[in-house]
Amino acid sequence: MSACGIAVLLLLSCGHSASADDSQRSANWEKYATPKADKILVYKSLRRLELWRGDKLLRTYHVSLGSQPVGQKIVAGDGRTPEGSYMIDWRNMSSEYHLALHISYPDRSAKNRAAALGAPSGSAIMIHGEPNFLTAEGRKWLKPDWTAGCIALKNPEIDEIWRLVDDGTAIDIYP
Repeated sequence: MSACGIAVLLLLSCGHSASADDSQRSANWEKYATPKADKILVYKSLRRLELWRGDKLLRTYHVSLGSQPVGQKIVAGDGRTPEGSYMIDWRNMSSEYHLALHISYPDRSAKNRAAALGAPSGSAIMIHGEPNFLTAEGRKWLKPDWTAGCIALKNPEIDEIWRLVDDGTAIDIYP
């Protein structure tokens, strides 16, 4: 038999048909896989972000907020993180802050509130990772609340959230 024929036989002998073991492995994988979140809850005073699927808590993360974390966002540049009900409406994998999920802020009431003051409401409110320009050593020096109003996490955490949250997911941000 030629070397080519032997190689074909070896390749064919490595394959196998589906068995009960295969379906058991599949069932185990599904048992341990994390489902996608259908809701995000953020508790600003606790610096906590939670991912939920129905009534089941999937994950909890510590977050950093805007430099002025107490109170509702009023205008662009105030350092506050908005409060209210929004949704994740798009994502940016080329963000300056690792990965970023955009929050659908501002809503009509936020625009009206800022307009009454003659100021813009701000619009680039994201859930994102750490700044790309910082080294691991530089990231150690970030203040506890260092964003301009966004919700920030460590890079491995936003990597996980990126996989578990789809565009259109609801997000509620509480004081």
